[in-house]
Amino acid sequence: MKTTNDNSRRKFLGAIALGATASTMSILTNPIYANIPSFNDDNMNDLEDWFKGIKGKHRIVYDGSTPHDGFPIIWNWAFYLTNNETGSKDEDITAMTVLRHSAMCFALKDEIWAKYKLGEMFGVIDKSTGKPSLRNPFYQPKDGDFPMPVIQGIKQLQERGAMFCACDLAAKVNSNAVAQKMNLDPAKVYQEWKGAIQPGIQWVPSGVWALGRAQEHGCGYIFAGN
Repeated sequence: MKTTNDNSRRKFLGAIALGATASTMSILTNPIYANIPSFNDDNMNDLEDWFKGIKGKHRIVYDGSTPHDGFPIIWNWAFYLTNNETGSKDEDITAMTVLRHSAMCFALKDEIWAKYKLGEMFGVIDKSTGKPSLRNPFYQPKDGDFPMPVIQGIKQLQERGAMFCACDLAAKVNSNAVAQKMNLDPAKVYQEWKGAIQPGIQWVPSGVWALGRAQEHGCGYIFAGN
């Protein structure tokens, strides 16, 4: 049975999604963004090289489209855990999580979460306070952030070879929504978000673009939203 808080959160996230969808075309044609080339020949070559880091016999890509209580990260960890338990070493495993749509917030540093109230925007609750999170709870989690203490966050999973990337298009859409709400320059907010990506996470043109590239490199696909 869904609680009032569950229903309110879903309505809030739905409104954000609808607003982001409705504003996407206007953002793409906004001359502000025409002067912010996100990808060119040089960084596209670097990006293609990043995908060549996919290794091993067991390859999976998780489609993290929503925060979903951290499951886009939890399932990445679970892939390593269960492959280890069935005889495979980390060197023979690649789990990639694509952080797109509203889950792209997990690619950003704590200062952006606090300044722009991303926990409130994306419905992410800090388990220690019961309030919208003012920090990224799943990059380097604290006790209680995950349902079990053994679950590893993004940073530890990266150390094992896991790969995480973030949707540039979602960054444009969501930073634009925040900028409009706070009466700020959308180009400056976008650039601030772009510069605040967590170490080792790769910006990609869009999440769906990255999902396609990962499958071209032999990754199976699993939806990790809700």
